[in-house]
Amino acid sequence: MSKVAGFRGGSSEASKRLEIFVEDKLSGYADFRNDPSVDYQSMLSPYLHFGQISPIQIALKVLGAQAPASAKEAYLEELIVRRELAVNYVNYNSNYDCFEGLPEWAKRTLLSHKSDPREYLYSLNELENFETHDPYWNAAQNEMRITGKIHGYMRMYWGKKIIEWSENPELAFNTALYLNNKYELDGRDPNSFAGVAWCFGKHDRPWKERPVFGSVRYMNENGLRRKFDADKYVAKIGHLQS
Repeated sequence: MSKVAGFRGGSSEASKRLEIFVEDKLSGYADFRNDPSVDYQSMLSPYLHFGQISPIQIALKVLGAQAPASAKEAYLEELIVRRELAVNYVNYNSNYDCFEGLPEWAKRTLLSHKSDPREYLYSLNELENFETHDPYWNAAQNEMRITGKIHGYMRMYWGKKIIEWSENPELAFNTALYLNNKYELDGRDPNSFAGVAWCFGKHDRPWKERPVFGSVRYMNENGLRRKFDADKYVAKIGHLQS
């Protein structure tokens, strides 16, 4: 693994990133936070993970910003509510880092479809080196390897496809957590453990029954295209590599 060029550590750097986010991006956060083809993320999670900035410092800065109330609410919900859910998950669930820690309904439905045929199966090596048929998934894995980060919306898609392309859900969980913790600068963090578990049903509800996933939420490339310019995202990641 090579050094990530896009991040410089330290509390002063974290404060600079916070200033940039509040001044340039916060106003559009509510509308564009789930669009990975544009840049509206705060990029503060690595600094939170390593204790180089406080969530209180961020929250106070956001609350005092000249930005729409909807933008502040959207960001603070991510920073405070979802962060608290993640911390509670790892604090009160000793199996937070394995398949057994998932909600009972999610484990039951995934295991009931364990023998369903998979159209594609990929090895860990193929996944790690973004060698799948899906250009959007490949871009997400490539983004993670290059930058040490993956856009939050694409991480959901990334995890869902690992379920779809693995021999069984237990293997899928182990693969997703391994890749996440190996390449993400904010890996091995409550938010990361909860984020991977979310792909498998944690903090979610049952949906329509379907092969492989059972009633766990499903995502596909058509959904990406409906929400944003997915091909622009692929091109953006390709540019990072060149």
